[in-house]
Amino acid sequence: MLLKEIFVIDCQLAGVSGDMLAAALLDLGANEEKVIEAMESVKNFIDGCKKLKISVIEALTHGIKAKKLLIEFDEEKNSRFGKEIFKAVKKCVSELKFSKEAEEFALNSIKTLIEAEAEIHGRNFDDVELHEAGSIDTLVDIIGVAKAAEDLNLFKKTVYATPVAVGRGLIKFSHGIFSTPAPATLEILKKRKFRFLGGFIDEELTTPTGAALLTNLASTSLSSFPLMIPIKIGYGSGSKKFKEAPNILRIVKGEIEDNSYIDLIYVLETNLDDVSGEIIGYAIERLMNEGAKDACVIPMFTKKNRPGYILKVISDEKHVNKLISIIMNETGTLGVRVQPCIRHLALRNKTIVKIKLNQNIEEKISLKISRNKENEIIQIKPEYEEAKKIASKTNMPLKNVYFKAIKEAEKILNKFGRRKAGSQRSW
Repeated sequence: MLLKEIFVIDCQLAGVSGDMLAAALLDLGANEEKVIEAMESVKNFIDGCKKLKISVIEALTHGIKAKKLLIEFDEEKNSRFGKEIFKAVKKCVSELKFSKEAEEFALNSIKTLIEAEAEIHGRNFDDVELHEAGSIDTLVDIIGVAKAAEDLNLFKKTVYATPVAVGRGLIKFSHGIFSTPAPATLEILKKRKFRFLGGFIDEELTTPTGAALLTNLASTSLSSFPLMIPIKIGYGSGSKKFKEAPNILRIVKGEIEDNSYIDLIYVLETNLDDVSGEIIGYAIERLMNEGAKDACVIPMFTKKNRPGYILKVISDEKHVNKLISIIMNETGTLGVRVQPCIRHLALRNKTIVKIKLNQNIEEKISLKISRNKENEIIQIKPEYEEAKKIASKTNMPLKNVYFKAIKEAEKILNKFGRRKAGSQRSW
């Protein structure tokens, strides 16, 4: 069985901030000396910072041991402009000779943060004024996470996140009182299409910096952990203390079956009890034409024993929003359930064979050959449309065309032995 490493950032309990993410990566095994050195060097690349000292301790919160960052700084400014912050990060990663991937991550993270603030305040990228997000510790967090992720080789691995806990209630910041999450945090999650939940703690749990770092490090947010074997876990503690739960972020390093056999899909579902068969049939036709991988209807009984249907659609990430819109517009449903999940695949390739139907007639037909992870054939299936044309043309039963095509394929595969899945050959 082929395995590959993956990382899951679990932020569904206490959200994510930059210092929690950096601390969790250190606990996972990133080189502490290198990371702290990179973080403390930030003061050399931005104006107004008179003191910057960073240390790492082990904290015990609600009985859970975790790494915690202590960042002491003294700065003269209480805000900075977007252009100034971006320039500082760019100069820092260049001078510190970060890898190309780490440099891109750091620049994309600060860009994500500044763009969100600019959108919220109706200003352009260069001139938007950042208050909390313009503090020196924002840059420290970005440089620290970039260096730690580089040391752990995360940029060449697959990284997922769980849904992001953003907290509940009201928060007070430079622009006054606002509801959780902060506008910039919500803007980042919206733009990157990351799932979030309120959680059960009446505090701000996810900061704009944490959201920017998370959405640039993880490829997507899953509804739950994928099927994986855990290898190592890193715990990062935040500065706040909660009565209800530990204020920790954890990162799980694990193994999953090789992605040649796995992809991420989305299952879209809705219950229908007042839609005619013609409308459902037309909706399925539209969904398949607009990018759905598959669609089906499951009969059921709804409330008050009314007969109804479950419309279930399988989609890739690219087509999710479009397909949801089609489902709602065509059926009139008031809601669509969306479930991201890992799909295990058989490897498939297409082969063309010639089949002899009688002494004078020979036809070509395509077959799909599926193999398992051990490269063993699990199915040979002729292309339906081609088989149907041959059956119609020769007045032969469709099942006979299928039978002849499969027998010919088996004969040739036995002759050439087991072939690698994914190869194509015509005979």
